[in-house]
Amino acid sequence: MELSRNLIVESVSRLGPTPPRQVEVDRAVADAVAAMRQYRVGCLLVTQGGKLVGIFTERDLLTRVLAASLPLTTPLRACMTPDPIAVGPKDPVRVAIERMQTGSYRHLPVVDGSNRPIGILSAKRVVRYIVEHFPATVYCLPPDPHNNFPASAEGA
Repeated sequence: MELSRNLIVESVSRLGPTPPRQVEVDRAVADAVAAMRQYRVGCLLVTQGGKLVGIFTERDLLTRVLAASLPLTTPLRACMTPDPIAVGPKDPVRVAIERMQTGSYRHLPVVDGSNRPIGILSAKRVVRYIVEHFPATVYCLPPDPHNNFPASAEGA
């Protein structure tokens, strides 16, 4: 099966999203940072009453907390990215890739029909999927995709 067809046919759940690491919206930034370190993740899903209301990433920590000299006691509500773009587990892989590319996101929440987090999809998972399922497509690409032929002969 070719790559473009698989991206439409296969669902986000096929990518194996990681379990959702989440924190409540009223918790302090320090709690979120401690959880990110504990789980060794780059983002946390922010919830209220079990439903997704935001995402807190390393980028948010740097740009919205540290750069703004906010104290680590600041509640996540004040510095998270609210209402993040998300995907469902049955959405096509293509939809997830388009959303990541359009928004320059490295992580997408995966939510159920009630907007409850069920996973996190990372750019690493997407790349791994493409490489594992289509190694010939990836490994046979020329170093410069705009030039299919080297400028000079390789070798001695």
